[in-house]
Amino acid sequence: MNKLHLIAGSASQDLAKKVSDLLKIPLTGIEDKRFVNGEIYIRVKSKVRGDDVYVIQSLAGQVNDNLMELLILIDALKRSSAGRINLICPMLCYSRQDRKAESREPITAKLVADLLSVAGADRLVTVDLHADQIQGFYDIPVDHFVGYPFFAKYIKKHYSKKDLVIVSPDIGGVKRANKLADLLGLKIAIIDKIRREHNKSEVMHLVGEVKGKIAVIIDDIIDTGGSIANAAEAVRANGAREVIICGTHALLSGEAVKNLEECCASKILLTDTVPILDEKKIGKIEVISVAPLLAKVIKRIHLNRSLGELFKWEDKKRVL
Repeated sequence: MNKLHLIAGSASQDLAKKVSDLLKIPLTGIEDKRFVNGEIYIRVKSKVRGDDVYVIQSLAGQVNDNLMELLILIDALKRSSAGRINLICPMLCYSRQDRKAESREPITAKLVADLLSVAGADRLVTVDLHADQIQGFYDIPVDHFVGYPFFAKYIKKHYSKKDLVIVSPDIGGVKRANKLADLLGLKIAIIDKIRREHNKSEVMHLVGEVKGKIAVIIDDIIDTGGSIANAAEAVRANGAREVIICGTHALLSGEAVKNLEECCASKILLTDTVPILDEKKIGKIEVISVAPLLAKVIKRIHLNRSLGELFKWEDKKRVL
């Protein structure tokens, strides 16, 4: 594991520290300054020539600043003759803009892919892309991991299988719900909703049986929390006796904490792909770390070993 550098971006300091502790490799320091006019300056403090560098930076929170910081850091590493520049971006920004829904719209997910590739990144590792096809936007290798096995492990440990049903909050999330249901041997239900504008949706009707069950609603992103809260109310109105919400990327924007606090869900399972401020960790929230997975991924990539085993989530005996 020599000639390996871990660098923490400003958006993922805590997650990078967890990965560093697991790998027993100290973080490589960087000098990170913000000028009065908003420009960013970064210098890598250690020699990286010919070495394998892993930059851990989720593109969430102050999205545009964090993206620009990452691009500048990639450029600094490239001009320092780093051997390989590997990006560990558990959350990719603009991933919901993956196609043109109306005329004269951008496909911003493709723009981000071009920016990272042209800047000099050699590889990207991410978790729960909003749309699988975003992998095809990149001209570099993309290792796409998923969040549902983390929730499967927790649910399997704390709940009885006969009491559960998995719920997709919309049509687009059916594949994810099916994967979780298959892993646990459960049935699914689907909420059919319509989105009339950004960050607002209306529940239409529920397909499937949830009466008397513990409904586990799974989604990739919880942003304002409005949609997932509406989904929770819908399954409760259809007879579910308890509701659990699972979300990989906890953006928790705007009134999200209030929406989640007031909704009928008894527990909210989130991962730490995005840092969650202490003031947003309400009592019903439980955070599951992705650091052990990322540590395994980094070690395998560095040693040129296969990542195949880490993708075998379908094996019910290997829930992480």
